[in-house]
Amino acid sequence: MFRKELYLFNDGIPVKTVFRQYTQTDFEQLLLIQKESFPPPFPSELWWNTDQLQNHVNFFPEGAICAEIDGRIIGSMTGLIVQFDHNVHQYHSWEDATDNGYITNHLPSGNSLYVVDICVAPSYRKLGVGKWLMQSMYEIVISLNLERLIGGGRVPGYHKVSKDHSINEYVDAILTGKLKDPVMSFLLHCGRTPVCPVENYLEDEDSCHYGMLMEWKNPFT
Repeated sequence: MFRKELYLFNDGIPVKTVFRQYTQTDFEQLLLIQKESFPPPFPSELWWNTDQLQNHVNFFPEGAICAEIDGRIIGSMTGLIVQFDHNVHQYHSWEDATDNGYITNHLPSGNSLYVVDICVAPSYRKLGVGKWLMQSMYEIVISLNLERLIGGGRVPGYHKVSKDHSINEYVDAILTGKLKDPVMSFLLHCGRTPVCPVENYLEDEDSCHYGMLMEWKNPFT
């Protein structure tokens, strides 16, 4: 059972925060956070539903993590185990990799933890909750002796320059500090490194339907 406590800082004030596996009793709060974190025009049908959450805790409870302050869930992160191959997985979608969030394709014998989702309630994002959720998943990768954490992130800033720049040029501009992207830059801050952009990764006009595949390699394997 994964559980840890640490202090995050809210306007300079330390606040005890619990990171733990979420369970069925947390579903109502988790669904509310989805709505807060991904408001319209984000498609509501892409929010979690109860059946998906139930699969998360049934198939891979180790990969179903939440952050909690004073009994209130403020963020969550979900993963599944896959057998990852760099050559094959350059061509896949989020829906294929996660079975549309239902993770029925979870493979306990696989080599990599694949990120399904991460979200943090907007009013708590300044505490660095997302980074600590990611760190928690790294700890799970190490605990399970997996090779890596991997997953595709949105590149929502790309649509602003897509007429003049290819996706590879956009990524290079971020890596050289010329541009910042709300998601890719966050993942870089969390220790993830780029693998490759994936075309038609998800239905997301801001990202021009690209996802940026990024990984964190287990330093002990």
